Amino acid sequence: MKTRPYQTVLFLGDGMADEPVAELHGRTPLQAARTPNMDAVARNGRSGTMLTLPDGFPTSSDVANMSVLGCDLARELCGRGPLEAASQGITLGANDVAFRMNFITADADGILRDFSGGHISPRDASEAIALLNAHLGADNIRFYPGVSYRNLLVLSGAEFSADITSGKPDDHHGDPVADYLPRATSPAGEHTAAVLRGLTARAAVLLSGREANGIWLWSGGKAGAIHNIGQRYGIRAAVISAVDVINGLGRCMGMEVKNVPGATGYIDTNYEGKADAVLQALADGYDFVYAHVEAMDEVSHAQDLKLKLQAIEDFDNRLIGRVMASAGDNIAYVVLPDHPVPLATGKHTRTPVPVAVWQPRNSGADCPAGPAGSPPDDVQSYDEVSAARGSLGLLKGSDLMDLLFRPFKT
Repeated sequence: MKTRPYQTVLFLGDGMADEPVAELHGRTPLQAARTPNMDAVARNGRSGTMLTLPDGFPTSSDVANMSVLGCDLARELCGRGPLEAASQGITLGANDVAFRMNFITADADGILRDFSGGHISPRDASEAIALLNAHLGADNIRFYPGVSYRNLLVLSGAEFSADITSGKPDDHHGDPVADYLPRATSPAGEHTAAVLRGLTARAAVLLSGREANGIWLWSGGKAGAIHNIGQRYGIRAAVISAVDVINGLGRCMGMEVKNVPGATGYIDTNYEGKADAVLQALADGYDFVYAHVEAMDEVSHAQDLKLKLQAIEDFDNRLIGRVMASAGDNIAYVVLPDHPVPLATGKHTRTPVPVAVWQPRNSGADCPAGPAGSPPDDVQSYDEVSAARGSLGLLKGSDLMDLLFRPFKT
């Protein structure tokens, strides 16, 4: 392994990319928001776009973040359930299937009104999980609390299968819940689908009268074999996030999870705490720090323009700016979303996302897209339109990670 001439911080703004908004006179939120620090990364570095949600795969954050981190989706994608189980330290056996479980709000007609159950509080979620375990749990059926509405169901036994589909709840606001109940994708999944539908129906009775009055079971899978990022690139890596799917993915890839008090996965997250955790990881000698913020995704799903602008500016100022002011220009900085969430629909899209990469000059390393620290291109600001004109072009697969770290791998 070569000695790395610099460390790298990747700032991941979940769902940050968007489309032109009429209220912003045809600009995107990234174009309209005040983002001097992301603009500095673009101005001093190189820009491009990245395809993170290729055709044939779900438009979900596990897929998108696995793409950013250079995973082979066809071979390594295992579903959110196992990743979130890994984050919680839940060891899955060979016959265990883990499903992501949202607490949701449905109206009297069975229409999905809120995929987050009113952003249920952790205390209320834990109480509801205890209720589900008391009445629906068994030796082979266990519910686990996560963060707010993001929870888990683990089914244990050879009779259970991961051959299930049910859709993403945040894609189906205003749709009948009954139309998206779990169903089998093969004969082997029929029994599991029936069990999941039964649990969903019984949970609705147990939770009746609460704001979070139902559950949505989705993205199940078994523990898979995801590559170790440290072994692939010869780096020591850390991940900082408030949500289990990202922390679980990082853990599965051999990254050290750094927990931050007050990190909520929402607009009120502890940006300064995350920034300080990034700086501490750099001080501790980590080569790569993956700093993930969920807030933009959440407010985009809620189609709240004001909060999206606030979240983008907080991300830029309170996290990125705080890190850059302390770490200086001997650090490589990367900025991108994992996927777009246009305010017009509140749903993920497959549109390639804007990427900006600022690597220190005169590092002496070479990489596929040109020497690390190459002179900046002509892009002056960080946004969807400007990035598309950048010198990096369209990145796919492991292109971004190879650009950042292949020079340091013998």
